[in-house]
Amino acid sequence: MSNVTAELAEEAIKIKLDERSKYLRGLVLQGLQGPRKGHFGSAMSLIEIVRVLYDHIMKYKADEPAWDRRDRFILSKGHGCLGLYAVLVDKGFFPVEELKTYSMKDSRLGGCCEIIVPGIEVTTGALGHGLSVGVGMALAALMKNRKNKVYVLLGDGELGEGSVWEAALSASKHNLSNLVAIVDYNKVQLAGSTNEITCLESLSDKWRSFGFDPVEVNGHDVNELKRAFEKSVERPTAIICHTVKGKGFPFAEGSAQWHWKSKIDDDLMNRMYSVLEDY
Repeated sequence: MSNVTAELAEEAIKIKLDERSKYLRGLVLQGLQGPRKGHFGSAMSLIEIVRVLYDHIMKYKADEPAWDRRDRFILSKGHGCLGLYAVLVDKGFFPVEELKTYSMKDSRLGGCCEIIVPGIEVTTGALGHGLSVGVGMALAALMKNRKNKVYVLLGDGELGEGSVWEAALSASKHNLSNLVAIVDYNKVQLAGSTNEITCLESLSDKWRSFGFDPVEVNGHDVNELKRAFEKSVERPTAIICHTVKGKGFPFAEGSAQWHWKSKIDDDLMNRMYSVLEDY
């Protein structure tokens, strides 16, 4: 692990959350109140990334989700959808009351992203497909002389899928400067740490070797994220976001056991709200 990677990983652990980040995490908890289960840790590590994109970077219309000049966002790690749902609710894509139907029978809000939800561009869940779809969208935009950009958020465990790197080769071949690959590098996947399962280091060098312009940031630092997304580039970009699984909840941070929780009782739910308030 490089000195930069180690330093940013440590900063991600130490950084405190502002009130907006706490509020969005509170919306995620509202989503969990219905089914009392979900991909908790995965949702909490990506919130600042999605927040910055929708607060400061992307062009979109919540009342016109299919607006043809919109930027596209693809959550390739579709199981982290609760974090995206929280931001979409906050922006008015659908009512906040609908959050409590998450993963319930007949709900639009499934356990992974589906295009029936306003604001969701691509149905994801099976890992490894998002960047390929993003390449197609970015290439189509260039062919039609459109200015919109495409942002694809990948999980670090997802990078074990060969299709991700096939898509990266294609993006480089076509010099898709309107494509941004984002890695939620929380270093924990379903069964344990990414370092133990399939080590990704040096991750910046990997993306660079595939023709991307890589940058590493603290994925919970809003200002760092803004600077990274606003940077002018001439080739595909990979923003490696050092994050913490379960960020905001010390008992869950960095734990593979909190990748997915299947039983969240009243006591645990109350503890979550209390811990978040005091974070």
